[in-house]
Amino acid sequence: MEKQKNAVGRRKEAVARVFISKGTGNITVNGKDYKTYFSLVYLQNQVERPLKAIEATDKYDIKVNATGGGIKGQAEAIMLGIARALVDLNPEYRPALKAAGLLKRDPRSVERKKFGRKKARKSYQFSKR
Repeated sequence: MEKQKNAVGRRKEAVARVFISKGTGNITVNGKDYKTYFSLVYLQNQVERPLKAIEATDKYDIKVNATGGGIKGQAEAIMLGIARALVDLNPEYRPALKAAGLLKRDPRSVERKKFGRKKARKSYQFSKR
């Protein structure tokens, strides 16, 4: 039986479930090739970063289900998911991925709207007189 590992990556509201197995380097996101799903080159580079960090761009097939958020959040969620799945697959990859900063979950997210204000921090215009 083929050894398949899976992991979850999150960023803002985006969630990416990543399934990784030995293969030829195919990356599919929601049934499409990642280069058609992410049309912007820098987002494609984000997805490839964990594989480039361990120099294994053509060793693994990756299948991703990405939901929620926008495409940038999804790309970064996929990046974290791939890094976590690679560490699960082979613990020797951990130092290289950690040095590249790929095992951290970015905690920044949208601040909630407060009552009595227009947005999270923006207030109504103050008039002294």
